[in-house]
Amino acid sequence: MYLEFRHLRTIRAIHQQGGLARAAEVLNITQSALSHQVKALEEQVGMELFLRRSKPLKLSRAGHKLLALADKVLPQVALLEQDFDALRGGTAGRMHIAIECHACFEWLFPVLERFRKDWNHIDVDIRPGLAFDALPALQREEVDLVISGDPEPLDGIEFIPLFDYAPTFVAAATHPLAAKDFIEPADLRNELLITYPVDKPRVDAFAAFLTPASVEPRAVRQVELTAVIMLLVASGRGVSVLPDWVIAEERYGHDFISRPLGNPPLRKRMYAAVRKTESDAKFMQDFVQITRDHQSTA
Repeated sequence: MYLEFRHLRTIRAIHQQGGLARAAEVLNITQSALSHQVKALEEQVGMELFLRRSKPLKLSRAGHKLLALADKVLPQVALLEQDFDALRGGTAGRMHIAIECHACFEWLFPVLERFRKDWNHIDVDIRPGLAFDALPALQREEVDLVISGDPEPLDGIEFIPLFDYAPTFVAAATHPLAAKDFIEPADLRNELLITYPVDKPRVDAFAAFLTPASVEPRAVRQVELTAVIMLLVASGRGVSVLPDWVIAEERYGHDFISRPLGNPPLRKRMYAAVRKTESDAKFMQDFVQITRDHQSTA
């Protein structure tokens, strides 16, 4: 049996209006066209759908079966149409976020709080468990946006620049390197370097500073939380390289110094990776602009 949405709308309209004439008006078709449609549908079903001798026109048992289907399906179709209208207008959608950058939580939560006020109909979520598989998850449509500092050519993925930042050396205020105006790769050769628990190619201190200079620190200690890194650094238990937005947070106190990496100072860029098919969604564009505005005033 071949059913179309118009068949379900027909059954429901005739049931609600009690006759073909009024149902035809509601459906905006001629009564003759509606009669032909009902006859064709009854031929498919192999049974009458209406008790024609009744006034008003009533459904047969087979007709009630179709009405039950119509009452179940048509409201769902109407909701889907509303969702599609909202998606086309950029006023609704989903933005599940994966983060390749541990320190990004420092600025992401204030940005999302501002975003929530403007786009409360967007389903926002953060998927921290995908940090090591974020871009493939984006391609698989498991997430919708990836915060990344490492753009790479991927089919169907666009990397939208968010803001530039400075990976910055931090150490205890009493550390000997506090006497320097800037840090060179060789300065870290005898240091215990505290990093986030990610692979070396994704650590700014290695990828953009030490590895190109063929320098390795004395040892590496991986720590999950930014606050713990700052606590260890201020206690003289190691040094670290963190984004400048982390160091700008005054809540970490003043028992440490910060120095630029290299002269001129090293700069990097943060990106929002999104699927190209969704990069022009209004809420995606607004998230990017809110992020840029937040970082420009931080």
